[in-house]
Amino acid sequence: MSSSNSFEMSRRDLLVATAAGSVAVANSNRAANAQAATPPPRPGTATSRVGFVVNGTRQDLDLDNRTTLLDALRENLHLTGTKKGCDHGQCGACTVMVDGRRINSCLSLAIMHEGSEITTIEGLGTPDEMHPMQTAFVKHDGFQCGYCTPGQICSSVAVLEEIKAGIPSHVTEDLTAPTQVSEMEIRERMSGNICRCGAYPNIVAAITEVSGRQA
Repeated sequence: MSSSNSFEMSRRDLLVATAAGSVAVANSNRAANAQAATPPPRPGTATSRVGFVVNGTRQDLDLDNRTTLLDALRENLHLTGTKKGCDHGQCGACTVMVDGRRINSCLSLAIMHEGSEITTIEGLGTPDEMHPMQTAFVKHDGFQCGYCTPGQICSSVAVLEEIKAGIPSHVTEDLTAPTQVSEMEIRERMSGNICRCGAYPNIVAAITEVSGRQA
């Protein structure tokens, strides 16, 4: 096999692994036992017992009341597919879905989500069984470094659900008619997810393809 073919194969393997958020998917037992591996809060810290369902699994955590949902996912449950980018809600790298709607998990306290259903990139698909949006991102080369990709994909899935539900955006012209998928709608709704590598045209192509399959 030539060196160029080997390079293409290794690059595709990297793309698949990144799109599926495979860093944290492989070890479900680690997530289940994450609380035991997490240092206890400092004495005098106000804590709460918080329970929610993450990617279909019930999780009960003793958390400092100041813990963000992002830090609970990454530090307590070791679901590191969700990325910490700006930590100010400006880049979208930390996007997850809570009760079916996307949020910036860095701006939301974990204790606010008692009883919620939370979906992270690990809950959308695996390298062997990818979500259609993950497959489309790979097909259209919708990322380069991959750091923002988990948030981009979670946001993309939620965007199509928003359009399907008839939720308008700032560029929706007719509020009385069913909302249609268009490049302008996609770009407006995805504007909170920043791609520093500039893969925006490919991201739009991936979302457009998936929307066509669902139509």
